[in-house]
Amino acid sequence: METIILHKANSRGHADHGWLNAWHSFSFAGYYDPQRIHFGALRVLNDDTVSPGMGFGTHPHDNMEIITIPLEGDLEHKDSMGNVGLIQHGDIQVMSAGTGIYHSEVNKNRDKTLKLLQIWVFPDKQNVTPRYDQMRLDVNARHNKLQQILSPDSGDEGVWIHQQAWFHLGRFDKDVSTSYTIKRPQNGVYAFVIEGTFVLNGQHLEKRDALGIWNVETLELKALSDNAEILLMDVPM
Repeated sequence: METIILHKANSRGHADHGWLNAWHSFSFAGYYDPQRIHFGALRVLNDDTVSPGMGFGTHPHDNMEIITIPLEGDLEHKDSMGNVGLIQHGDIQVMSAGTGIYHSEVNKNRDKTLKLLQIWVFPDKQNVTPRYDQMRLDVNARHNKLQQILSPDSGDEGVWIHQQAWFHLGRFDKDVSTSYTIKRPQNGVYAFVIEGTFVLNGQHLEKRDALGIWNVETLELKALSDNAEILLMDVPM
């Protein structure tokens, strides 16, 4: 039987650190809600706005798949593997932290804010060799359809992670509909509205609302506004 959880935008955890304005879909740092620890293998979905020239100093991670999707601005990344990169809107970055890495993330620009989504997914294997990858995606390829940006397969579209997970991004004109078939019976989808308004399997979703849904095979999606953008995260439950 179809099971859903609705997370309205204003129900998320919120922390304003001055240089960082962060919204947490799941328990993170100072925000703790026992009902919102994770959604299956999806552990963190942070919606961050970083002030000009500011950022996260060098800090460690291990045994986590970390995905960063910049929404606006330029993110400068440095890590203990020797990677230095600039990640911009249209890019997706992935790190398998595995046995352990250190990295820093800074707003490259001194004159404009940086907006990004950072997502953590539990891996399906522990203590892998750490790795880094980033990819420039064709944003036009998600106009009025769902563009795959992540999968478990290094030969497939987008980046890959150590988990049976698939992510898709779509940007839709008003009144355009599409459907999505969940990849595995053991998976569910956490849908996060980046911009605009949607109806998803009968549920009305506005900007930054999210819907978790499982025990279902197909999602029916319709945009109710122009430039409506949504992220679907298909993960093991």
